Amino acid sequence: MSLAALPLVGLVVTLGTLVRPEGPIQADTTYGCLTCHAAQREAFVVGVHAEHGLRCTDCHGGDPGTTVLPAAHRGLTGHLDKVAAARVCGSCHADPNRMRQYGLPSGQLAEFRASRHGELLLDRHDPNAPTCTDCHGTHVIYPPDDARSRVYPANIPGTCARCHSDRQLMAKYRLPTDQFEQFRVSAHGVALFQQQNFAAPTCVGCHGAHSALPPTVSEIHSVCGRCHQLIDQAFAQSPHAGGAGTHGLPGCLACHSNHGTERVAADGIAALCEKCHSSDTRIRTLGLGIQQTVARATDDLRSADRAVTRMALAGERVGDFRFRYQTAMTYYLEIAQVQHSLDLQRLEELSRRVRSISVDLDAAAEAAAERRWEHKLILLPVWFLALSAVVLAWLALRGLKETDQSRDG
Repeated sequence: MSLAALPLVGLVVTLGTLVRPEGPIQADTTYGCLTCHAAQREAFVVGVHAEHGLRCTDCHGGDPGTTVLPAAHRGLTGHLDKVAAARVCGSCHADPNRMRQYGLPSGQLAEFRASRHGELLLDRHDPNAPTCTDCHGTHVIYPPDDARSRVYPANIPGTCARCHSDRQLMAKYRLPTDQFEQFRVSAHGVALFQQQNFAAPTCVGCHGAHSALPPTVSEIHSVCGRCHQLIDQAFAQSPHAGGAGTHGLPGCLACHSNHGTERVAADGIAALCEKCHSSDTRIRTLGLGIQQTVARATDDLRSADRAVTRMALAGERVGDFRFRYQTAMTYYLEIAQVQHSLDLQRLEELSRRVRSISVDLDAAAEAAAERRWEHKLILLPVWFLALSAVVLAWLALRGLKETDQSRDG
């Protein structure tokens, strides 16, 4: 599958103007840099830097007031290598006085220095390590909320995958290259790509953006808990929390994988417990109890949904019944949280609430079906009488016709 992000909106460059879907834009032909560097004209009018008046000389130096060489290149820094690019970007983005007017943080360069990427580039001088322009672009840089940006939420996994799916490149660092494919089919990936839920975490949600680092074992439950707060609270009350804190157990990753984060099926809970507790009969019994409770609640919720659907299809008014179903759904979602605490008693209580509503809705659906059947039964004599009247009328008409025919004969 291609890792390409959303297609960028192209611009056609001519000698004097830029043409884009919104219409032609006149470039400032008095700006000397554009006379020779036509390929960079797009950046002169497009992107967040162009919107705020940044020009070639702010990053590269030189004299844009003349087109004569060598005067035009006076003070020119030339091509920026990766280290120089980080330094130039940081000259503005690490300045709080410049960034506060845009509501932007100013610690990106410090975070980058502390990241794995920054360590490789700045300390080890590794040319394969990314710098600012590898993720944000070079001359045309769009704001993160622009769908053309490389760091637009839906584009971030593809941006990271440009390097992290390269087997030859990652082999040097002994890193896997299947993270993107795992993420794409994970619960998080489905929420991001298919449901367009931009609150779903991307790579930077767990690893950080400029401070990109893998979470350590002791940090994982805190990282997951930033989004899954109620689950994190339930986990903190479980026996697993102590093991994760004092014995270095992987916390969330003991049951859920990292990039391929999946929901554990109701009928797979006990088997999951046995991966670690296969020899402990007491834990196995607890796992089976949790599985049976969750599976029962799942079946009851489905039954409640079917009951409401049957009534709706039959033309019944189901507003109150849908409200009851949503109440059952709330209890069911609470089960998904509480099961992380391993509190079987609380789970059984919630399961009983789901079942109670499910039984009520099933009973309402059955009562509605019986009423419809009774109405049909009541109509049977009416239909019989009507049919009898039609038959009698037909017989009478036939008798009259036969009488007339006999008279004419």
